[in-house]
Amino acid sequence: MSDTPDSAVQTARTHAVRAYVEQHRAAFLDDLAAWLRIPSVSAQPGHAPDVRASAEWLAAKLTETGFPAVEVWETAGAPAVFAEWPSDDENAPTVLVYGHHDVQPAAREDGWHTDPFEPVVRDGRMYARGASDDKGQVFFHTLGVRAHLAATGRTTPAVHLKLLVEGEEESGSPHFRALVEQHADRLAADAVIVSDTGMWSETTPTVCTGMRGVADCEIELYGPDQDIHSGSFGGAVPNPATVAGRLVAALHDEDERVAIPGFYDGAAPLDDAERALIAELPFDESSWLATAKSHGVLGEAGYSTLERVWARPTAEVNGIGGGYQGPGGKTIVPASAQLKISFRLVAGQDPDKIELAVRDWLAARVPAGIRYEITFGAPTRPCLTPLDHPALRSVAKAMSLAFDGAKIRFTREGGSGPAADLQDVLHAPVLFLGISVPSDGWHAPNEKVELDLLLKGVEAAAHLWSELPTARF
Repeated sequence: MSDTPDSAVQTARTHAVRAYVEQHRAAFLDDLAAWLRIPSVSAQPGHAPDVRASAEWLAAKLTETGFPAVEVWETAGAPAVFAEWPSDDENAPTVLVYGHHDVQPAAREDGWHTDPFEPVVRDGRMYARGASDDKGQVFFHTLGVRAHLAATGRTTPAVHLKLLVEGEEESGSPHFRALVEQHADRLAADAVIVSDTGMWSETTPTVCTGMRGVADCEIELYGPDQDIHSGSFGGAVPNPATVAGRLVAALHDEDERVAIPGFYDGAAPLDDAERALIAELPFDESSWLATAKSHGVLGEAGYSTLERVWARPTAEVNGIGGGYQGPGGKTIVPASAQLKISFRLVAGQDPDKIELAVRDWLAARVPAGIRYEITFGAPTRPCLTPLDHPALRSVAKAMSLAFDGAKIRFTREGGSGPAADLQDVLHAPVLFLGISVPSDGWHAPNEKVELDLLLKGVEAAAHLWSELPTARF
């Protein structure tokens, strides 16, 4: 059977994209290596000039790529890079791509086989800090848009294309929301594409549909004004360490559900369709446990391991302390105790309401005679794009074209990130386009990127700019 006219055009475009990418592969990788040599470690003040140099390098490269508007945006911390390339089609959708150009700290003595800021290509992989998280995945958009233009014969993208590449993601994005709010008009978009994520594996291409939010708190409990003798006073005065233990014990019920009243209010349930899609993934629990360095699974009753870490809210005790911790015994009632607790949140949960619920729960459980202080960090909201969203279907199709017609499956991320700020401020759906795989070793020694997958990311980006204008969203 011969191709229909539409499929023939698609086939020709797919071949043209791949040919262009292969033709420019070497120069693309040379440029990426040059960027990776800049140690843009945002968490270390001594590297602040390098973070700025990274932003300026990217701005220059985006200008060279063809973006007519490129700016370095200042923040109270590290600079971000903004670029814009309007389509000559006034009715085209506007798409904002998000990523970050800062990287985690890295040193040879951490266990790197080579200098982390001197890229090395070996066995089809490029090793360097930032190779996958996130410079490689940001940079594939430069070749992607050029491949899109070459394959379609256009002089401008088929979408109004914008990029925002921040410089503080690895430091918690402390100034990102303020930046987005300040430039909300410039950043306005119909959809946000986040290229700071990954796939299930090299052989199972996937698209992420959402990330959990997070809220965290520190609780200080104060009893007597100093450590006191447990023989003279124990059993007759409240013990803050005992209270800390009771709070931890009361955090979950017998089914490992969070027992804070109102905690699940608004939490979006997992529907049967998504549960079936998650169950299709080739998940090996024993391998997962080995990666986790854990010796057993435990979580909310009625859900699988993947469902628990991707799509259910959680409460985790991150730290507990108080009283004497030195060698031998010391029979005291301690003066104080401390707890650190974090909550991962799913779509529909409001971090502000979670904070109120936790405060009410704490007030109801701390006995008289114990003073306490509770402090919350800056929250991150959850984000989720429905499986039937037209823009998500476009991302999946673009990935499938890049991966030779492979079936694209769907995942979520159990962690949290600044993408939710874009969704919250810009009121646009957030979608994920990433090609990193678990073996890439984000934040670890010997971080790498699979070069063939990186070029698949280039192809997927090229196809996406042709696919999104056909989606109605």
